[in-house]
Amino acid sequence: MTHVNVHPLVSPWGRFGLYSFFIDAPQPAIVDTGIASSPTEGMAPALEAVGRRIEDVRWILLTHGHIDHVGGAHALWELTGRRAQVVIHQADAPMLRSRRAHVDEYLHGRARYLNDPEGEAKVTAAANAVISGEMEPTMLLKGGETLSLGGGVTVSVHAVPGHTPGSVAYVIDGQRSVFVGDAVQVHGAANGFPGYMDPAAYRASLRYLRDEIRPRHLYLGHPYRRADGMPYGVELDADQAREALQGSLDIEAGVGEAACRCLQDGLRETNSPYSPFAPVAERLGYTGDPTLEPSPFFTSMHGYRTHFDQNS
Repeated sequence: MTHVNVHPLVSPWGRFGLYSFFIDAPQPAIVDTGIASSPTEGMAPALEAVGRRIEDVRWILLTHGHIDHVGGAHALWELTGRRAQVVIHQADAPMLRSRRAHVDEYLHGRARYLNDPEGEAKVTAAANAVISGEMEPTMLLKGGETLSLGGGVTVSVHAVPGHTPGSVAYVIDGQRSVFVGDAVQVHGAANGFPGYMDPAAYRASLRYLRDEIRPRHLYLGHPYRRADGMPYGVELDADQAREALQGSLDIEAGVGEAACRCLQDGLRETNSPYSPFAPVAERLGYTGDPTLEPSPFFTSMHGYRTHFDQNS
């Protein structure tokens, strides 16, 4: 099988670098789309630099539904003359169809702990500003599909829920190049804390990636960080991939132990910015700002709380 080249495409956004990836197949694909400005400001110039054209893209592969991954989807689709297939897991498809879905996710999760009376308005404004357009995906995924990118190049789809219900990994068959979006968090990105909505699913997905997929090349949605705060790049080799996957599992185990102990002792409201999960932050030595969006501390704590309530 012919080796397929992959090119990272980075776009700026506040504290983050938003990474997409170009799969240089006969039917070219872009994995994740950043925000509304990303296709023209980040992707198009980067593709021109390697002698490729954004209008030739035929697949838009979305790893999950968060705003910084689907925000540029409609704009990119328009740049392809609406010829590209836009692909997302059915569980996260509402985030592509509706800006309001992003607001509802906020309200039903981390908003319960942030005590920000302007929170809903802020998330609404962000969704309006950085999502280029609401749209119906052209293909809904469940996991288990194989996508043909022409010339014998195929991409297999693997459900890896946890970060979101509809997170998926795309694997270039034959070379084990694996695109996971935000499904491998290690110690988190700019906020310094791993974020996932369902800790049990996240744990299972990490084990699946480690034991079954075994990436030879692992492509991350952000430069996630090691324990010392130093970021990985977004292109990891096989050894780094194993380290990041095992590290993510080890970190989740520590976070889970602290969260479960806190929940068993009973939640107490305090003046701490980490309230009512202040004992978790103290136990883990976490000193980051838990209010900065996307607030992974409270996203993950809400996930543990939901799991605890369902099983108690």
